[in-house]
Amino acid sequence: MSRFRRTATAAAALAFTAAATAVLGFAGPASAHVTVNPKEATQGGYARVAFRVPNESDSASTTKLEVVLPENAPVGSVSTMPVPGWTVATEKRKVDPPIEVHGSQLTEAVSKITWTASGDAAVKPGQFQEFPVSLGPLPKVDSMVFKVLQTYSDGNISRWIDEPAPGAEEPEHPAPVLTLAAAAPEGSAAPASAAAVAAPDDDDEDGNGLAVGLGVAGLVAGLAGLVLGGLAFARSRREPVAKA
Repeated sequence: MSRFRRTATAAAALAFTAAATAVLGFAGPASAHVTVNPKEATQGGYARVAFRVPNESDSASTTKLEVVLPENAPVGSVSTMPVPGWTVATEKRKVDPPIEVHGSQLTEAVSKITWTASGDAAVKPGQFQEFPVSLGPLPKVDSMVFKVLQTYSDGNISRWIDEPAPGAEEPEHPAPVLTLAAAAPEGSAAPASAAAVAAPDDDDEDGNGLAVGLGVAGLVAGLAGLVLGGLAFARSRREPVAKA
């Protein structure tokens, strides 16, 4: 085989391999854990977050979601946004010392939020649902860990309650974690708003679609390179080899 033919064939094979790797890399399965979005907020401020709940069952629907707020990080104001077809209930607990909110001392804080589906509103297989909540003022801690119970129509319960450990791999059933950054000192640049932080996450589906599209384009380019390499190989076979 001439040097030209070897080079053309190798280039086409490399192009195809790279394109296939790109497609497989972009189109890999996404995590199906319950998450809180955005994943970051600022201590002392208010945040609008949403608990994103994918349905992992192939045959049952998600009919109830229970979110337990961390005991070590009580929040004075907790309000929920209506979710069509779902009812919501909250439970409270005593807190000591009291929480100060706008000059008032609160001795109770929401400890648990429960959403229950009614009618045909359950999260069906292959779907997900978001449950928005407004929280504040956010406590001066590094993070808030929300333990979540996800109940299915067949009676099974997914317990997203495993807390992360520094330096360790992600647990099998990780609890959603909201990371809290310290507020910027007065006079310094303000930190990014929760809405700004949430923007990239809200576009996950569009971003994944673009990535898959780019991967497919790469695969097509790789296939084209393979075809061209084959044509070059065939052409070189037809051409006479120059004598020394």
